[in-house]
Amino acid sequence: MKKLVLIIGSVLFLTLTVFTGCQSRTTKVKNAEDKVQNDKKDLADSKAELYKIRLDTISNYEQFKIEAEKIIVAQEKNIAEFKAKMATEKKEINADYNKKLLAMEKKNNELKRNLKDYKEEGKDKWIGFKQEFNHDMNELGKAFKDLTVENVK
Repeated sequence: MKKLVLIIGSVLFLTLTVFTGCQSRTTKVKNAEDKVQNDKKDLADSKAELYKIRLDTISNYEQFKIEAEKIIVAQEKNIAEFKAKMATEKKEINADYNKKLLAMEKKNNELKRNLKDYKEEGKDKWIGFKQEFNHDMNELGKAFKDLTVENVK
């Protein structure tokens, strides 16, 4: 008797599992349509977020570009003033300083060209470009300060 109850219970359990596991065709279609709608909404949200990130990156680039151009112009002005000052100094000192000034002018022009030629290539590349550019700008500023300090001595 226990075997019979166990067999009937097992068959009943399997039958209920099969019926509850099976969905009707309309239910499957409805679920698929719902999933497609959710995926479309997620895609639209992702596109909107990407657009916002691009706008932020562009505005960050434009702001950075304006600030960097101001620094470059200031450095050009400093170099020109230093050249004018050096015109009145001794000739043997002038040759050494002129070489250094030409190297700084070349680096300044290179930075200006790099800033102008930069194309948007993603956030990671932007961060790398910005760090490298700032490093180069700082090095150029230090080189100019070192040059003017040497002149005072």
